[in-house]
Amino acid sequence: MTKQATAITYAAGIFTAFWLIIAFLITSVEAVTYWTPGYYEKEYTKYQVLNDLPEMTMDDLLDVTDEMMAFLRGKRENLHVYTTMGGEYREFFNDREIAHMEDVQGLFIGGLWLRRIGILITLCFASLAYFWGHKSAERTAALKRLIPKSLCIGTGAVFAVALVLIGIISTDFTKYFVIFHHIFFNNDLWLLDPATDLLINIVPEPFFMDTAARIAVTYGVSVLAVFAICLIILYYNDRRGKKTKI
Repeated sequence: MTKQATAITYAAGIFTAFWLIIAFLITSVEAVTYWTPGYYEKEYTKYQVLNDLPEMTMDDLLDVTDEMMAFLRGKRENLHVYTTMGGEYREFFNDREIAHMEDVQGLFIGGLWLRRIGILITLCFASLAYFWGHKSAERTAALKRLIPKSLCIGTGAVFAVALVLIGIISTDFTKYFVIFHHIFFNNDLWLLDPATDLLINIVPEPFFMDTAARIAVTYGVSVLAVFAICLIILYYNDRRGKKTKI
């Protein structure tokens, strides 16, 4: 394999690793917020959120949460959710909360599209590598060596950056939580008042701290798994290469 082909393979592998890691990040968010059984009930109980709401049952609050999460995925047309609170049947979210959650929905659906792009890029890279390498044994051997190595470099670099960011954010979660909102939202609808807005009472800042921590752990495990698999493949290829020479 020429030096140019080797460089292109490394660059493509690292680029693919970046998008694969993005896909893992979005999946980690989804895994924590959608796939963790009993997560919201546990968090609501932990922070006693019912004490800060008009009288309602946990089951009703969880029903509202299910509708809210369905809305974020685009599975519900709007967030006009009605439930029984304080002895009356009324709408849970006010106009400001709904407007903010519409912004959050756009962000979440955008993330899902990013994941699709990441998966598509990964599949394209795998397909191109297969058809290009399939033409000769020399190319196949080179790709088996270079692809795991480039993926290791890519995942390792992204994971190192993620660790640095996690370390920085952990020093002052509130500060960086605010910065996050300034970056991703172009209005102040996210500034909610606990006295008038129920949303901030059911998902207070400590809830987001717990959720961010879970996402970080899930994400870290998935990235380390890819990194470990690549290392195992490299080790196996190296041993097989030495045996072939002998």
